[in-house]
Amino acid sequence: MILTSLSELGSLQSKLRLNAHKVVFTNGVFDILHAGHVMYLEAARAMGDVLVVGMNTDESVRRIKGPARPVNAEQDRAFVLAALRCVDHVVLFDEDTPLNLITLIMPDVLVKGGDYTRETIIGADEVEANGGIVATIPLLDGRSTTNIIAKARS
Repeated sequence: MILTSLSELGSLQSKLRLNAHKVVFTNGVFDILHAGHVMYLEAARAMGDVLVVGMNTDESVRRIKGPARPVNAEQDRAFVLAALRCVDHVVLFDEDTPLNLITLIMPDVLVKGGDYTRETIIGADEVEANGGIVATIPLLDGRSTTNIIAKARS
């Protein structure tokens, strides 16, 4: 598993730039990994040479989604996420948004799912101001952790 700490991220970013790697960044909770997540991450990885995924810590998820989430603990979520061949680095973040992480790594490509618009993507202004691009990837219909949880409860 390639779990990268915030302190390692700065030197990683410099190393990737020296080697002219195109860095793609995305983020999320990735609570119950499903086919929609995998297809999304594979599409994100195809946009560059290295895919860095910011993943919300358990505490961050509870603040955003409520006390019943996450279903899976952060170390388990990170382990499963990092096991995907399309994911090069997983970085945990405790804030409610990944803005600090985005400005630290300053990716060439910032990617979010199709449920976002350019205007709602955190870090879009900063990435574009640095010469990067912001992209959205269509979601796989009917696939979401919220739907999976709701179905399991019914």
